[in-house]
Amino acid sequence: MTAVPSIELNNGVEIPQLGFGTYQIAPERTKEAVLSALEVGYRHIDTAEMYGNEKQVGEAVRASGIDRADIFVTSKLNNGFHAPADALKAFDRTLDDLGLDHLDLFLIHWPLPGVGDFAETWNALEEIYASGRSRAIGVSNFQPPHLRRILAEGGIVPAVNQIEVHPYLTQDDARAFDAEHGIATEAWSPIAQGKVLDDPTIGRIAARVGRTPAQVTLRWHLQRGDIVFPKSVTHARVQENFDVFGFTLTGEDIKAISALNRDERTGPDPDTFNYTG
Repeated sequence: MTAVPSIELNNGVEIPQLGFGTYQIAPERTKEAVLSALEVGYRHIDTAEMYGNEKQVGEAVRASGIDRADIFVTSKLNNGFHAPADALKAFDRTLDDLGLDHLDLFLIHWPLPGVGDFAETWNALEEIYASGRSRAIGVSNFQPPHLRRILAEGGIVPAVNQIEVHPYLTQDDARAFDAEHGIATEAWSPIAQGKVLDDPTIGRIAARVGRTPAQVTLRWHLQRGDIVFPKSVTHARVQENFDVFGFTLTGEDIKAISALNRDERTGPDPDTFNYTG
């Protein structure tokens, strides 16, 4: 089995750099998909209350026969529960649904700047961290101005910022801000929901190295230092996405792929997204 490299978070916790995402995987397909990923070798599973599949993720983790200490599980606070008391209850619900006694990482899913005070929400996550029920805490979809408030008003620096990153949205400024403050960047939608797979530049590099465009794109993420978690419900694709450690892109390859940036999002803009439904 290929060994996945780990990144040490700012509190010393080790997180596998390649994980398996469960966004948009229907609950009835989630257990099978996660078991497939664990069989292939993934040891990092990313879910969220918003995805509606935490229960099935937990079932897969328990059914896998793999020691819980060897599986890194992340979940996220749903948007309707940013009030500190609600956030604490939502975390309890997440643990109950997963059937686990702790998380490895818990994130605020969106900053929702027009809805409430995400700095107060962060205080609730700090309380969860202090309880030992999540080994690390962080944020998702936070822009540098959001993070500045957390850094100014909070007592703990987020371990992770999970943001949309792919060759058409390289997020250089946000990634640089994260790195400057010891925050690891996680990349969601790493292949732009498939949009980059037909890109001629990526296609040429893939042909030269004898890999698929998806593998080349994931390798680009890994070599830039991002934590990445592709998702698929197809076993062959799950295997393909995991097989990204037997080759290396050149510096010129990295530059060519990074030059594809269009600042093009596939998801909402965190500065204006305030959905709490």
